[in-house]
Amino acid sequence: MRWVLPDHIQDALPSEAEKLERVRRRLLDAFRTHGYQLVMPPLLEYLDSLTTGAGQDLKLRTFKLVDQLSGRTMGVRADMTPQVARIDAHLLNRGGVSRLCYCGSVLHTLPSTLTATREPLQLGAELYGHAGLEADIEVIRLLAEVMRLAEVPASRIDIGHVGLFRVLAARAGLVPEREEELFDLLQAKDIPGLRELLAGVAEPVRGALLALPGLYGGAEVLDAAQACLPDDAEIDAALADLRRLAAALADLPISFDLADLRGYHYHTGVVFAAYGGGSPAALALGGRYDSIGASFGRARAATGFSLDLRELVLRLPDAAQPGAILAPAEDDAALAEAVARLRQQGEIVMTALPGHDGCWNEAGCDRQLIRRDGRWTVEALQGE
Repeated sequence: MRWVLPDHIQDALPSEAEKLERVRRRLLDAFRTHGYQLVMPPLLEYLDSLTTGAGQDLKLRTFKLVDQLSGRTMGVRADMTPQVARIDAHLLNRGGVSRLCYCGSVLHTLPSTLTATREPLQLGAELYGHAGLEADIEVIRLLAEVMRLAEVPASRIDIGHVGLFRVLAARAGLVPEREEELFDLLQAKDIPGLRELLAGVAEPVRGALLALPGLYGGAEVLDAAQACLPDDAEIDAALADLRRLAAALADLPISFDLADLRGYHYHTGVVFAAYGGGSPAALALGGRYDSIGASFGRARAATGFSLDLRELVLRLPDAAQPGAILAPAEDDAALAEAVARLRQQGEIVMTALPGHDGCWNEAGCDRQLIRRDGRWTVEALQGE
């Protein structure tokens, strides 16, 4: 059947498309007022540019094709962050702080969940050029503000730090394949699987890795982590960063999850995930990824977040939309003036093309322009 779309690919029908565009405009305007400049990367690039520095997981999610002009392998973007990092590194080439934002479709080879789309509408903001926690605090606050403006306020923002895992994994001495398995088990909080995998790992590293899945909750988790994790300068620095975030973001619904390693191959420090709208899955993900620019020959400190605007809008209630006004198809200067005035006021005015009587309700019209006593007035739509 020619009208059937591929699995996990959907049209946005008028009501959803209207909400998507309304929220998109609102959020991009908010980014602009915070100093984030809009960029629009291309939908496809050479594959090595799209996936460089982004880890194996992004390579597996990227659709690939051959460029008929160059013969080189190209990819349809699965994530816009590598593209924005390329823009910052080579096209803008700024020496100081650069704040960039974006919104556009990306394409995934497989859906992230059973109900997810393979064509998310990715919206995000990224801050380049500042390595301090001030940048992480700014983007987390911006994320909370974006969700509030979208009318899906964050019910909680989980914060972690991939540096803790990197230190412990290195001290465990696991081969890369086993480290990948360790990563998956920690993400799943699979304690029996962790015990089996870590059977040959010496203490205190074994106990520390087993403790990570339970280190979840409020700021008190950081004290518990300090008590059960090994003495190590990098671990102490990571926990100190998390304590600073706890103090600076105390007015937000933050919590800590030291086993949440989403984007482990991608991120280099603080990571976070925002929840809201009754969704069991995170609606937005972010964190620090200082190393990604190095793949483009210019290492820049970087932190940011992104979300799927489609998923966010799904959490919005269906609000009653104002109906349109039907205007007769007449060559009348007073009518044209009335129509222009109504449109300037934000009303939707449609011209009644001939031969479609009885169909204007389904087009969204609930009122009509009628000439009364020589004046055009808006009245309830009759005869539909």
